[in-house]
Order: sequence, then C-alpha cells, then structure tokens
Amino acid sequence: MKNYKDLDIAHIKKNEYSGIYNESIKNNEKFWSKISKRIHWFKDWEKISNVDFSKGVINWFENGKLNVSYNCLDRHVENGNGDDIALIWEGNNPSEDKKFSYKELLVEVSKFSNVLKSKNVLKGDRVCIYMQMIPELAIAMLACSRIGAIHSIVFGAFSSNSLKDRINDSECKVVITQDTGVRGLKVDIPMKENVDKALLDCPTIEKVFVVKRTSSDIKMDKNRDLWWHEEMSNISKFCEPEWMDSEDPLFILYTSGSTGTPKGVLHTTGGYLVYASYTHEIVFDYHKNDIYWCTADIGWITGHSYIIYGPLSNSATTLMFEGVPNYPDFSRFWQIIEKHKVNIFYTAPTALRALMKEGNDFVKNTDRSSLKLLGSVGETIKKPEWDWYFEIVGEKKCPIVDTWWQTETGGILISPLATSDNFKAGSALKPFFGIEPVILDNNGNEIKENPAEGLLAIKKSWPGQMRTVYGNHQRFFDTYFSQFKGFYFTGDGAKRDKDGDYWITGRVDDVLNVSGHRLGTAEIEGAIGEHKNVAEAAVVGFPHEIKGQGIYAYVTLMTGVLPSKNIEEEIIKKVKIIIGPHANIDKIQFSKGLPKTRSGKIMRRILRNISENNINDLGDISTLADPSVVQSLIDGKK
Repeated sequence: MKNYKDLDIAHIKKNEYSGIYNESIKNNEKFWSKISKRIHWFKDWEKISNVDFSKGVINWFENGKLNVSYNCLDRHVENGNGDDIALIWEGNNPSEDKKFSYKELLVEVSKFSNVLKSKNVLKGDRVCIYMQMIPELAIAMLACSRIGAIHSIVFGAFSSNSLKDRINDSECKVVITQDTGVRGLKVDIPMKENVDKALLDCPTIEKVFVVKRTSSDIKMDKNRDLWWHEEMSNISKFCEPEWMDSEDPLFILYTSGSTGTPKGVLHTTGGYLVYASYTHEIVFDYHKNDIYWCTADIGWITGHSYIIYGPLSNSATTLMFEGVPNYPDFSRFWQIIEKHKVNIFYTAPTALRALMKEGNDFVKNTDRSSLKLLGSVGETIKKPEWDWYFEIVGEKKCPIVDTWWQTETGGILISPLATSDNFKAGSALKPFFGIEPVILDNNGNEIKENPAEGLLAIKKSWPGQMRTVYGNHQRFFDTYFSQFKGFYFTGDGAKRDKDGDYWITGRVDDVLNVSGHRLGTAEIEGAIGEHKNVAEAAVVGFPHEIKGQGIYAYVTLMTGVLPSKNIEEEIIKKVKIIIGPHANIDKIQFSKGLPKTRSGKIMRRILRNISENNINDLGDISTLADPSVVQSLIDGKK
C-alpha cells in the first residue's frame, strides 16, 4: 500500500480505497483542503469548515471567492480545451441533435447572462426555469450562476399550480420557459400556457423569457414576455463572471415529498461545486475524451449535479436527452449509446425495469461496445434488473456503480467505485471519501458491530450538503437534525452486512410492521422481482385486523405474460423462501403499470390510499407520467 500522500486521488486504483477513505475520515479537513484545489478560486478560502449540527449551521471554504460558470466554461477555454465538445444534445426526434464546444457554450452563456442583466436581474435574485430538456435549459442555469442569480428549476411536467407555489415561495423575479415541449409522442406540451396560468397569482414576476422550440402558436404579453432568440440577437458575447462567496446561494431545488409542502433545498456555491466535481470524476471513473450520459431530467438534483455542474467542471463531454426511452421504440437508449459512442451510462432502475420487460432483442440489436461503466440512481436497484443491466446491457464487462444520495446531499454519498473488488447486486457498498455513515437504533444509539440494521444517518458534514430550507431554517433543523442529536438523519433505513457493505432498505416511512416484524418494502419488492415473470413490483402496507399491517403488492408482469392464480402462488412462495414466512403477502394486484412521477419515483401515497379503499383522497395526480394508471388500479382492485 502506497503512502496516502503519494496516491493519485483523481483515479482510484484497486486496493487503494481503504487507505484514502481512512485518511479522509481521520484527517477530514486536510483531505477536503486538498480536494478543494481541483476547482479555480479567485480568492482562496480562509477556513475549511464551520459546522454545528446542533444548530443546523454548515459552512465550507469560508470567505473563498469563485464563480461556477467560470469553473465550468472559461477555465477550460483558457487551458486550451475550448474546441472540446462540452454538450451533446439529442432531441426527441432521432434525427435531431446538436453539439456545443466549450468555446461555443461560453458564448451562449455569456450572451444570455447579459440578457438577464439587461432586464435588471441582479446577484441574489431568484430566477425560475421551467423547461423541457433543451440546450437553453443548460445555458440558462450557467448564465444564472455567472451573474450570481439563484436558479430554481421546476421540473417540466409539474402543473401550473405546482409552478405557482414554487415561484411564490422563493419570490422569483423572472421565468424562463419555452413555447411548447415535445417528449415521445407528446408534441404540444403546454409549457408557456402553464406559465401563464401560474402567473395569474405570482406578483413578483417581472419578465418571462420564451424559447421558440416548436413554433407553436402561443400568447405573448407584450409588456412582460420576451422571445429568447430576439433578446440574444444583438447582445455582447462577453460577460465578466461575478465573484461569488463560497457560501453564496447557487440554486434552490424543491423536493416534492409525499406529505407537507415542498421544501426549497438550498445549495451554495463553493462546497457544492467541489463535491459535485470530485464525485463525478471518481465514482464514474471519468477520463478525458469519455462520452458521459446521465439520463435524468435537469429538473431533479441528479441532472443538476451529474449532467451539468459535475461534468462541465471536469471539462467532460456530457449528453442531455429530450426524449423518452421507448420512442420511437424500446431501443432508443441503446441507439443513442451506439450513435454517440457513449462510454459511461447513468440511469434509473425504473427505466431498466420498463426496458427489461420488453425482452432482450431491443438491446442486442445495437452496438454498445463503447460502454465501460454503468450507473444506477434514484432507488435501490434490485437483483433482477442488476443482473440484466450487467449481463445484457453491459455484456458482463462493465462495472455497475449503484449510487445512493439525495437532493439534500448535493452528490453521491455511498457507492461502489469502478475498481471495487466485490460488486453485490442491490448494495451501494461503501461510503464515498469523507463520508461517515452510521446505523442507529430507534433511540439514536449507534450500532457499531456488523451485521447491523436500522436508521441511516451521517456523522460528519461534507462540502455538498444543503445549507437550509429556503426561507425556513427551523424546518431544515427540525427535519434533519432534531431527531438524533449530532447526526444528519437521512430518513432512510439501511443494513450493513458482515463485510461492512451498505444496503439501503428504503424510506423509513416505507417500513412495514407486520406482526411485530419490521419489513422494508424494498426488500419485499426485490424478492417479488426474483420471479422470472415479474417486471416490477411495489409494496405498501394496509390495515390488517390480526397482523396490524398486511402486505399489499402491486405487480406488473413481463410483456406477453398473463396474470394467473399459479403465478400469484409462486410469487407468494418465492417471497417466503427469500425473506421468511413472516413476509407472507396478503394481497397481490396485477397491474399494467404503477403511478410514477416523470423522474421514475413510485407514488406510494397513491398506492397506500388505493389499498386502504381511500380513493377519494388521492391528492394531486397531475404530475404523474401517466395519470390514467390510477383509475386502472382503482378498477382492478379486488
């Protein structure tokens, strides 16, 4: 083992993880001091960190001055890499794509920065961005960061009411949107129309910038609305980047939890960029000239950290995709990999299950020989889709990094590395450098021995950690630090096996108490998924007069397989074999689909209400990818 000081901490080799990890925990500030030098500071920081979980106070790289846009664009141009491709945009239509070099992207970002400044958007102002996955979305975010405006990106499938609430909570000054959107077979998504509805009750909005994506006929308010292309036509190509303090806000991103009002998660400038940059390079083993593709939407944190800020700060080539994985057919992802020679592919288990359900031919009819690494994000990847991903998609030659993190964490906290010796299907394996996870019992006591199971918390801060809930610091403290003093509580349950590897069991509120046994829904779903005919499953609890809670499973079968009593009995038997007789499923409802957000998250609140016959209180279902699924589930309930 080489001495820590001699290690190349940009690319981790086999057997080097333990030495670097131990050093990162033992000498935490020294470690992050070294890592902070991977980005450009106009003025170096004075104090590495100032953290007090007992008050919810988190500061990193105090008094350092930098600019995120400069770090993502200018410095690469200045270093002679301006002609390298920064962004590949793949349109919904397979024949439509664009490429932007770092030099070209810098010009576009500088121009739009000047457009914003010309309309009195100042440092600290909030800017709402409500768009589909088009290049102007990336340009708008980077322009905001260049002038010090705080962007709040609202996912393009949210309703006008959701948009209104987010605009008003952060008192945005302007909105950036597009005329209409295209996605799969949908060719007229009413983006501007939704903005118009929202702005009937948004008094702080002064201007609306509109990108002409489809040339659809839309209404324009001559006193408020401005065409993007017209504003960009005669504006300077040079914009000096604003010097930002390390702790100046970079963006607000609202989490849409199943209960309560959305939380405006606030991330600041220096720590977030250091962490997004470092995790992107290490976890994905990024090397120069690699083509990297994260399939997430930029409306979610994954898109912020691992489509834009992480990759571009590393002078990577990052791909963003406007469409969906099943249009024009179920081979679209694999066709894009073949077309652009993608080396690193990062997607969600929900997408994998949907594609796996359609069989292997869509994959095998494409050339994926460029792939060197596969990634998973969004939820625990179960063994069936892990095996399919590894064997069919990656042809048994690509390591899979199953990443665990949250909107609140800013970047990946637990994940295998590409050079891990022992991948385990369904395990996030090891904590990232500088991250010290612990498993707590219900009383907040740390369980130090292995194996262990309980509540997942983090002992020390890290640079990418959120700083507050926008406008409500008490809510920030109450949500994350009040329950277990001295820890950041993730809200997730976890197991640590005899090897010290971590397995995420799901949200704590997704743990069932069946006859006194605590059962994670993710664990049961994984066992159901072991049946050869199952494409996807979601499990919820429902009131049971004997057990307290019973197990209700919604099961989607592989394409072409019909539900039967025999399959139902086989599933029940398989779960008992894998988990134990205490995990006896009480009800199975076969369904053609599950209620999911566009980011692929299953809306368990809806499934719970249906299982409890509480169908008059399903809440807002307008943000679902396919709201019609809800009625089919109600109709199919036994």
